[in-house]
Amino acid sequence: MATPLFAHTPNRGKFEALFDAAGRNLAEATALMERLMRSWPDQPELRGEIKALEEEGDRITHDILHALYSTAVTPLDREDIHQLATALDDALDLTEEAADFLGLYKIEAPMEQAVELTGVLRDCGRELAAGLHHLTALDSLGERVEAVDRLEHEGDRISRQALVALFAGGIDPMVVIRWKDVIERLEQAVDACDSVAHVLEGIVVKHN
Repeated sequence: MATPLFAHTPNRGKFEALFDAAGRNLAEATALMERLMRSWPDQPELRGEIKALEEEGDRITHDILHALYSTAVTPLDREDIHQLATALDDALDLTEEAADFLGLYKIEAPMEQAVELTGVLRDCGRELAAGLHHLTALDSLGERVEAVDRLEHEGDRISRQALVALFAGGIDPMVVIRWKDVIERLEQAVDACDSVAHVLEGIVVKHN
């Protein structure tokens, strides 16, 4: 059975609801990013939907930080709450940047590795959303952290393959530069998800 976390702490519900919302928002954005990449350029309107989710994420982050600094007793260490909120915000920002670059750079068709990498990012979003939905369950959190860690390693492997394909295929240098930027943003978004997982891991260690 999962171990309860901060079961009787004041203000628990407020922070649980905010982090649950942040997790669901990230999961939706990363899922749309995978759809956008897989279908590009046939569903460019998804960029606007991802942008709207990024703006919603900014609002949620603001609400978390406002709650943090206006609450006398917090259910988690203040540093953990701040790091968790900002890492989630970073992952969302980088996801939106990658989506934006597809249009700004006038990418004509997706790379196979880019589709795979957005699949990894989508799965990271799902795992984090599930963990944040059950933030009080330490056993469940540990499983989600391990899953994101595995996904981050898979993302690194796919990113390396993408760069090898770009530089080994005699591709137009401008296309290489544009795709390199997109791949780097996607890899950074996965890394930001891993940063969220590391904060969650620290919470598990502190409260176990």
